[in-house]
Amino acid sequence: MSPTPDGKLKGMASRKNPASPGDLSELFHRSFRLLRHSWSQRLAPFELTPHQFRALHTLTRNAADPHSAGGMRLKDVAERLRIAARSATEVIDHLEAKGLVARGADPVDRRATLVTLTDAGRELTEQVRTAHRAHTEDYFSRLDAAERAELARILGKLSGPAEHQ
Repeated sequence: MSPTPDGKLKGMASRKNPASPGDLSELFHRSFRLLRHSWSQRLAPFELTPHQFRALHTLTRNAADPHSAGGMRLKDVAERLRIAARSATEVIDHLEAKGLVARGADPVDRRATLVTLTDAGRELTEQVRTAHRAHTEDYFSRLDAAERAELARILGKLSGPAEHQ
């Protein structure tokens, strides 16, 4: 299926004849790929990948949590990012090589390692978050407020617990 000038896919049904699940899946994946590609391009000047930024963002949010120990174990980073532990290790290795994170002993369990943001990591994260806000504003600017609300409602419904899995 190829897009028409209004962004719909050729052959996609009208409101009277709803789109098939296959059409919806194609549109969803296409939109996600476009968003991810444009975000990757915006991250390039910061020399970060989307996974690396998500890890920095996750560590920033964790550091702001008054109940956290100030750092995160690698397994917890992997869980939050929903990636394999080995992939999380690679992401953290790259961030550590750039001086954006540091590893240290967990004061509660010295066998475990905590990952924390460095000052450079905090500063870069804030710069990238500013760029991310601008990027998402730009990307979603083609939707009016009502369309954004409807999209949020639908995506919330799709990302919630499924009744028929």
